[in-house]
Amino acid sequence: MLIYNAEIYTMDSKGVIENGWIEIDGGSISAIGEGNPVNIPDDSIDAKGGTVLPGFIDAHTHLGIIEDGVDFEGDDCNESSEPFTPQMRAIDGINPFDRCFEEARMRGITAVASCPGSANACGGEICVIKTAGRRIDDMLVKNCGIKFALGENPKRVYNDKGEAPITRMATAAIIREGLYKSRRYAHDMDIYYSDNENYEPPEYDIKCEALMPLLDRKQKAFFHCHRADDICTALRIAKEFSLEAVIVHGTEGYKIADILGEEEIPVICGPMICDRCKPEMKGLELKNAAVLAENNVKIAVCTDHTVIPIQYLPLSAQAAVKGGLEMEKALRSITIDAAEILGIDEETGSLAKGKNGDIQLYRKGENPLDLMSEPALVMIDGKIVRREVL
Repeated sequence: MLIYNAEIYTMDSKGVIENGWIEIDGGSISAIGEGNPVNIPDDSIDAKGGTVLPGFIDAHTHLGIIEDGVDFEGDDCNESSEPFTPQMRAIDGINPFDRCFEEARMRGITAVASCPGSANACGGEICVIKTAGRRIDDMLVKNCGIKFALGENPKRVYNDKGEAPITRMATAAIIREGLYKSRRYAHDMDIYYSDNENYEPPEYDIKCEALMPLLDRKQKAFFHCHRADDICTALRIAKEFSLEAVIVHGTEGYKIADILGEEEIPVICGPMICDRCKPEMKGLELKNAAVLAENNVKIAVCTDHTVIPIQYLPLSAQAAVKGGLEMEKALRSITIDAAEILGIDEETGSLAKGKNGDIQLYRKGENPLDLMSEPALVMIDGKIVRREVL
């Protein structure tokens, strides 16, 4: 399929192609160029001067793991029977038939990170998925990291149970204990593999096994934190165990933006368009993403769906623009920068030869972030999932 006569936001080094074309073959982008294509097949789409850009990516959601309009039966986000559960995998709790997947597709959101919640000091493994499909295994892009939580949520949940952690100290200690056990477990496994005639393997531990890719830096550590002091605790733990850290929410990130910039720690900002619904969010400011970006922090904007409905991801990015973020960086925050933070930038997030055919098209003159805008065309892996008259 060929889309031509389009303004193309590649979101890579090519920048904006004022009048160009893009070809999709077998689910991937096969070519992209400037001017008029030599051949225009019968199934081609004339963009009529409209804007083509990559599908949007929401870097932190609970899409499908908290189902829309369903209470306990559809909420599989937090296994709060114990405070440290790295062995939980979001992929096992997601219902791809949740209608919010369709709402995401209709607004041009082609991939999301669906995450365990923040009730536990460690909630489990995060998965990045496409928003089209019937079987989650076929929608999976990758399992990208482990979710940790600092601050108010674990304190509140386990204080109500009368169990640890009921302080920030205990939350951090539980995380350290789990990571240390996994590191020692990995060491014992290495000794066994090096000399299995004289050594026995350690007793199987599913929690330690789940954390080993994190310690090997094959996955990232995603730390839920709002307050600046909690963000610094996340950095402290990450340094202790040589983890590749990502801050999720980072509500008070603007207070330590220079530190985050120096440490090269990315932040997934959001929710943006919400109230200050709990004490640790009292410092919520619309300027947060802009201040972080000004200090060379790589940012993504998220909805934290279901906190903010998934279809308002572009509006959330526009809210960041209102707070001072440059328009180009706002677009990057829900395309290529989000992809890089999640580790899926080789597959999607920008328009280039060989990447997935995750594409959206807006009518000429429309701002993709505007509340009233909707894409006329959305493709996921080269398949059309929405098509309207241009």
